[in-house]
Amino acid sequence: MESELKDLNSKPSQSKPVAPEPIHDEASNNDNRPLLKPDSTTPISSENLQELEKKFAAYVRNDVYGTMGRGELPIKEKVVLSLALIILVPIRVVAALTILILYYLICRICTLFSAPNREEEQEDYAHMGGWRRAVIVQCGRALSRAILFVLGFYWINESYRNRNTDEKSNNEKEDKNQTEGPERPGVIISNHISYLDILYHMSSSFPSFVAKRSVAKLPLVGLISKCLGCVYVQRESKSSDFKGVSGVVTERIREAHQNKSAPIMMLFPEGTTTNGDFLLPFKTGAFLAKTPVLPVILRYPYQRFSPAWDSISGVRHVIFLLCQFVNHIEVTRLPVYYPSQQEKDDPKLYANNVRRLMASEGNLILSDIGLAEKRIYHAALNGNNSLPSVLHQKDD
Repeated sequence: MESELKDLNSKPSQSKPVAPEPIHDEASNNDNRPLLKPDSTTPISSENLQELEKKFAAYVRNDVYGTMGRGELPIKEKVVLSLALIILVPIRVVAALTILILYYLICRICTLFSAPNREEEQEDYAHMGGWRRAVIVQCGRALSRAILFVLGFYWINESYRNRNTDEKSNNEKEDKNQTEGPERPGVIISNHISYLDILYHMSSSFPSFVAKRSVAKLPLVGLISKCLGCVYVQRESKSSDFKGVSGVVTERIREAHQNKSAPIMMLFPEGTTTNGDFLLPFKTGAFLAKTPVLPVILRYPYQRFSPAWDSISGVRHVIFLLCQFVNHIEVTRLPVYYPSQQEKDDPKLYANNVRRLMASEGNLILSDIGLAEKRIYHAALNGNNSLPSVLHQKDD
């Protein structure tokens, strides 16, 4: 789920497949082709490839499958893939679909005879209380973890960072004013590597995401997204709904901050996925509410196939992921970040400070490129030398 709110007032865009994922891609109405669809059969030279990888390092794949997952594989790897396709993939597909259908039925039962919350063209069941909400949340967390297990994420290595001495002294006065304990963050902030990020956060905190409006109409996933409390964005519309959606998200963040029973928001301020080694510039949408945020850093260690969804097609990525017997995920949860008055007055400063903290704690490399450069890189890999003008647009 993917883009951030600051881009909603730009040209209409096209998103990647969702599950139910927030949107990250932006394109013009004249470029409705898939991001990674080959535009020509012209091969890219080795020298040009090295130049591209140096310039667009945040999106370069470094696993054994090579660029775009199309590299030449050794015989051993081909044998492993063949066996996995025959034995492992069918089992995982059936198991994952069974879990998805089971959770859909749970959501359907819990929402029977209940009207969804409707506000500002949004619709959700996240504000439903009582046992119904408890069942939806607890089952959603458990079954999301079950799907991750089916996909080979048998263990999740989670670590928690405590404030250091300097941070404690700097926040001493603020903590004294919190008579009822620490303030609840209004939003979770995470780096974005893969659609798998969504499943992890669902299993961990079951937050609400920003998603494409069409997700609400998808079979199975549509109802689940409403139970998550997703904020929907109409990306196909030529008219900008930036103010409306931005306002809804800001209100939801403030509500989550003030009300413990309200669903917490989850945003990916980078606006697109990387290979996991870099951190892109943050959009300011998550920081407009001026509330504390909870930074979370994700990593996917690998030996053969990288679970990062960077410069590889969705279908190819899913197949290779299902063929990998064991996958790994490492999570670092930082302390809640309380903004200073200066940061509250300047969302861009707030976003930049949180970004630098996450890069430092997660050993991530700060990069100044964004989604526009990602499209240029993908187009070049596909042999498209014309590069439509939309590919040259810069992120705000």
